[in-house]
Amino acid sequence: MKKAIATLALGILLATGFAAVNAQTTPGGEMKKSGSEAKKAGTSLGHDVKKGRIVRGGKKFGQHIGRSAKHVGKGVKKAATP
Repeated sequence: MKKAIATLALGILLATGFAAVNAQTTPGGEMKKSGSEAKKAGTSLGHDVKKGRIVRGGKKFGQHIGRSAKHVGKGVKKAATP
């Protein structure tokens, strides 16, 4: 069940996180950072769960998802302000 929720959250973040902009100071750049951070969340969770460290994996997953959401918020703020 936890794996399904993690996969769903990762899929949503990856779907909204990619943009075709290279500069990291643009809204698209922030969204791109968000996608790469979500990727780190999934890989760190997978490695920890594989080794039997469920709690540590959940903590790292939450930290990476929090950073990813922070980048999404910054990107939306930059896109919304003229």
